[in-house]
Amino acid sequence: MFPEELKYTAEHEWLRDPGQAEGSVRVGITSYAQDALGDIVFVQLPEVGDTVTSGAVVGELESTKSVSEVYAPVGGEVVARNEALDATPELVNTDPYGDGWLFEIAPDNSGSADLLDAATYEAGLEA
Repeated sequence: MFPEELKYTAEHEWLRDPGQAEGSVRVGITSYAQDALGDIVFVQLPEVGDTVTSGAVVGELESTKSVSEVYAPVGGEVVARNEALDATPELVNTDPYGDGWLFEIAPDNSGSADLLDAATYEAGLEA
């Protein structure tokens, strides 16, 4: 259900090495999170160049049900944001691990949230 190659946070974000900007990580929300939120209608993301702190709120996802905060799973500099979400926020619902990614961070080695593998993340959902 959850891609094995990703790392996860308890706040339902995922991290992936995008293979583009050397040393950066791509961040999105899990299929579980997007399903719980419902239809996403607006996305507020950090700007390229912003410095973020691990665990800090860096954006919001607004759905037909509620508004949910997005947290930085690692500290560092935002090096990319998914501009496609400005016009089509529903990509987070239709493809949360692909075209629905949120932003990329170049980690600054200041620490990270407790990252989980797929099995541990999934087990936490069932608890």
